[in-house]
Amino acid sequence: MSSEPLTFALFGNLYQQEKSAAIQQVLASLRVHGARVVIDEEYYHFINEMCDVRSILNTPKYRFATFSGNDVEADFAISMGGDGTFLKTACKVGAKNIPILGVNMGRLGFLADIAPVDIEACLQALYNDDYAVESRAVIQVKANGQPLGDASCALNDVAILKRDTAAMISIRTSINGEYLTTYQADGLIVSTPTGSTAYSLSNGGPVVVPGTGVFVLTSVAPHSLNIRPVVIPDSAEVTLEVESRNHSFLVAIDGRSEKCGEGTHIALRRAPYNVQVVKRRGTRYFSTLREKLMWGADGR
Repeated sequence: MSSEPLTFALFGNLYQQEKSAAIQQVLASLRVHGARVVIDEEYYHFINEMCDVRSILNTPKYRFATFSGNDVEADFAISMGGDGTFLKTACKVGAKNIPILGVNMGRLGFLADIAPVDIEACLQALYNDDYAVESRAVIQVKANGQPLGDASCALNDVAILKRDTAAMISIRTSINGEYLTTYQADGLIVSTPTGSTAYSLSNGGPVVVPGTGVFVLTSVAPHSLNIRPVVIPDSAEVTLEVESRNHSFLVAIDGRSEKCGEGTHIALRRAPYNVQVVKRRGTRYFSTLREKLMWGADGR
């Protein structure tokens, strides 16, 4: 084990009280390895109601600390929850190039793929430098030339959606300034390869292997039956102009919604940074795909 202490930033799901034992197992493993630990302030208050964090983490040499927002520096980030928690973690640390380890406290998880019982082995692998880091592309969103909201980048996808049960919206779409089509639909999803197995897939989009340099455009409940997903280079810029009967629409950035008024010019392009995802040696994408999507399983 390296004598140099590693700093871990902890993020987690605030609605999983039944996972108390697993959370304590992760904290105890970090202490065994002599790690420095900093905890997202909201998450700290949540887990401290279930266990005495100080008694688990404080050692004669190190004291844990808390932080708020994205005011954090660490060697690694640990996301304890599901893929949704991982996306929130990526939003806070992705631009800082901090590799993220996803501990799956739920069910289906493509990003959070490490079981709590495996955390000890994973930490040992980190200290032994026996792990891989995958670099994942991110979509940057601008509205009228400015970043949209506090979190304007998406690891999974950006979705343009109608606001309520009103009529469908019209989304005039251009690629690098060249007109593609006007989608008459409930919405349009622009996804990264990472996000191809999320919202896009549920709307008929293709599965794209991470690392492939493309984005996918997938419509949501299109009015025309001959509309199909479109795959474009991730070097391209996608520009969108939306018309709506109620004169507004939603832009969902990895599920975080921002309201925009009709006439807002939306521009999507690859962000200037990638999100770093920690993977165990020997992890195989296609094996994970078969397992998570239950390909070949006989449901009879």
